[in-house]
Order: sequence, then C-alpha cells, then structure tokens
Amino acid sequence: MSEQSTKPEYQSALPGVLGVIDSVIARIEAVMLAVGVLLMAANTIANVVGRFAFGESLFFAEELNRLLIILITFAGISYAARQGRHIRMSAIYDTLPPRPRKALMIVISIVTALLMFALCYYAVGYIETQASRGRVLPALSIPVWITLVWAPVGFFMTGAQYALTAVKNIVEKDIYLSTNVLEGYDDDEMEV
Repeated sequence: MSEQSTKPEYQSALPGVLGVIDSVIARIEAVMLAVGVLLMAANTIANVVGRFAFGESLFFAEELNRLLIILITFAGISYAARQGRHIRMSAIYDTLPPRPRKALMIVISIVTALLMFALCYYAVGYIETQASRGRVLPALSIPVWITLVWAPVGFFMTGAQYALTAVKNIVEKDIYLSTNVLEGYDDDEMEV
C-alpha cells in the first residue's frame, strides 16, 4: 500500500494564462531543485566511497558539484521568491499604513522583476562571450558556457515570479509577498 503525499501539488492562485505560467515555472523549479540536490548527493557519496573504498576520487566530482551548485542557486532564487522567503529590508515598509504599503509592494515587485530581467539579459551576453572563447572544463570536457546557462534561466524565472506578484497585488485587495503568500508573519516566525 503506497502512502500519498500530504503536501498537495502546487496550485497557482492566479487566473487564466497567468496561473498556467505560474504553475509551469513552479514545476520547472521543483524539477531543477530536486534533480540538482539528488545528483549532488549521489555524486558526493560516490566520490567519498571511491576515495575511501578504492583510494581514488572521481575525477569529475568537483566540476559536477560546481555545475550543480549553480543550478540549485539560480533555481533557488526563483523558489524563494515564489514562497515569499526572500530577504526583505522592511523597517520603513512595516511602518506604513496598508494602502501605501501595498503601493510600495507593487513598486518593489516591478523594480525587482525589471532588475531580474536585466540580469538575465546580461547573463545571456556573458554566456555568449564565454561560448566565443571556446573553453572547456578539464575533467568533464564540456564547454564552460553550458555550466552557466542556469543563471539566465534562474533570473528569468525570478523576474517572472516578481512580475506575477506585482499583478497579484494590483488585482487583489490584500497585500501579497508572492502570488500565494499573504503579507504578515506566521505564528512560528520571529521578527528580527
């Protein structure tokens, strides 16, 4: 008898095509994070076993883990934005009444989305530069630029998440930190 997961699949709180975009990004994040973490764990375990049981490390372990760290980092920034778990400097924001606070949240979301899209653009340019140099990783023998593709993907997904958060705040009465996270502190969270 198999146990069903107690956590339901992600359901976007946005209507129509925006909800579809939000759900697709959530699935991509989930796959990137799960695959990245599992591969990193398997690679590290195999390297440790190889080193201690056979006296030989995997020659590609360090490069593969570096690639996976890049993947996890850039998928993680989008995931953190989706969960409303990004770092916030909220001293001024928290002192505002609800209406200006909502307006500020919309401005913050839009500016952050634009910044993420700009970083995506510059990351693509950086990857093009790396691709033109033709460098390859010594152990894996793959082009260096391939290891960097996760940066613009992560920046784009994060920008989309912030843009969707701005839309959510424009169309809803409440204030949202992300498309599914209302502003406020949970009972188990402490203000620092």
